[in-house]
Amino acid sequence: MNGLPNGQPPDALLASDSSASLRPATEAGSRLYAIADLEALGPQGLADGVQAMAEAGIPWVQVRAKRCTDAEHFELVEECCVRVEGTSTVLWVDDRADIAALLPVIGVHVGQQDLPPAAVRRLVGAERWIGRSTHDEEQLQAADADEEVDVVALGPIFATSSKANPDPVVGLDLLRTARELTAKPLVAIGGIDAERLPAVLATGVDRVAVLGAVCHGDVYRNCLRLLAVEEGSL
Repeated sequence: MNGLPNGQPPDALLASDSSASLRPATEAGSRLYAIADLEALGPQGLADGVQAMAEAGIPWVQVRAKRCTDAEHFELVEECCVRVEGTSTVLWVDDRADIAALLPVIGVHVGQQDLPPAAVRRLVGAERWIGRSTHDEEQLQAADADEEVDVVALGPIFATSSKANPDPVVGLDLLRTARELTAKPLVAIGGIDAERLPAVLATGVDRVAVLGAVCHGDVYRNCLRLLAVEEGSL
């Protein structure tokens, strides 16, 4: 199995311009970052949903499975790795550094209540990226200063129903400020759909995370619609 394009380590996917720090080379392709959520995908299933995202051309996909056993979780992510073989899609694992360490994924994304990045690094090693959720300027600056954090996510940008107890909405103004505060790859997340996508892309973020906009309904068609909107906003 090989979850990374051409077997490359994560740092091979970064821009060569040293002034851009760890910012990835997103200019040549889509900036969409789909979150494949087990519950949101419903009957379609996680692996089939991830496969549809990869076939549509989504470059980054995060695998999220909150309510399952450890064994089920591992098997789900393992099957997702198989489904993206031969595509340009790379996978992230939500929360579970242990599972990320065992499978060919590009990285693991952790929240403020999860293992701290330094502990995650001990599990996943230097070859995988660590993403960190932030919800205000203070958390963002802490993630920017943390040498173990490779990718910083800020949100929710808009109101979202994907979490039972979401953090307060941060809005586009803080997202623009965040772009000025960090040179690390910056991900916008929370309540982003096709209508809101152009405004989010205009802030200069490196990636735009979408969950409901891809998982609810026909996943493949949803992805194509978002890609078309992104193309039209360039």
